[in-house]
Amino acid sequence: MKTRAITGVIFILIMLCSLFLGPYVFTGFYIFLSLICLMEFFSLVKTTGIRPHRSIGYIAALIIFASVAGRYFIQFETKWLLVNIPLFFGIFVRELYKKSKIPFSNIAYTFLGLFYTIVPFIFFHSIAFISGAYNYQLALGFFLMLWANDTGAYIFGVKFGKKRLFERHSPKKSWEGFFGGVATSITVACILAQYFTTYSLLHWVSMATLISCFGTMGDLVESMFKRSIEIKDSGKILPGHGGLLDRFDGLLLSAPVVFVYIYLITY
Repeated sequence: MKTRAITGVIFILIMLCSLFLGPYVFTGFYIFLSLICLMEFFSLVKTTGIRPHRSIGYIAALIIFASVAGRYFIQFETKWLLVNIPLFFGIFVRELYKKSKIPFSNIAYTFLGLFYTIVPFIFFHSIAFISGAYNYQLALGFFLMLWANDTGAYIFGVKFGKKRLFERHSPKKSWEGFFGGVATSITVACILAQYFTTYSLLHWVSMATLISCFGTMGDLVESMFKRSIEIKDSGKILPGHGGLLDRFDGLLLSAPVVFVYIYLITY
C-alpha cells in the first residue's frame, strides 16, 4: 500500500510538471508515454501467439504523432499529413517477409495498437492546442475531472456498491460507484469553471459527464482485453499500479470524445 501511494504521488507530480513546463516538454512527454503504452499493448498481444510488427509500429507511431503535433510548432498545410499513409502500407509489405500462419492477425493487431493507444494520445495532446496556441488549462482540467471520476467511483463503490455495472468484465464496478464518479467529476468541473473561464459552467459540466461515461467505458474495454488474455496488469512500470495502460485506460476512449466536443463548441 505504501509503495502504491508513493508511486501515485510521484506519478501525479510528473504529470503536472509535464503540463506546466511548456509545449515542448508537454509534447515530448506524451509522445513518450504513448509509445510506452503501445509497447505494453504489443507485449500483451504477443502472449497470445500473435506477432504484431513492433518496430514498424513504433516508427509509424513516432512519425504520425510528431507530424500531427508539429503542426502547432511549424505552420504547414494539413494536406502534408497524407505523406504518413505509406507507413500503413509498409505494415502489409513487412508481413510478406514473415513466415506466419496468421498474417492478417499480425497486421490487424499492429493497426489496433496504433488506433487504441496512439490516436487517443494525439487527441489529448490536441486538446491543449485547440485554440491554436498551447494552453495547459484544458489538459489539466481533463486530468482533474478524470482523476475525480476514478476516485469518486472507488469511494462510492466501496461504500454503497450493490448493483454490478458490468460484472462479466469488471466484477467490482457498480452503478453506485459509477454515479458517484460522475457526481465527483461534475463537482470538480464546477470548481474549474470558476477559475478557467474560457468555457462556461455548462460546458465544463458537459465535459465532466463525457469523461465519466467514456472514461468508465475505457476502463471496461481494457479490463475486457486483459481478461481475454488472462492478464491482471498491462505492465510493471508503475510499482503498485501496474502498467501505463492501466493508468490511462480512461483517457483512451474519453480524450477523442472530449476533443470533438470542445472543437464543436469552439469552432
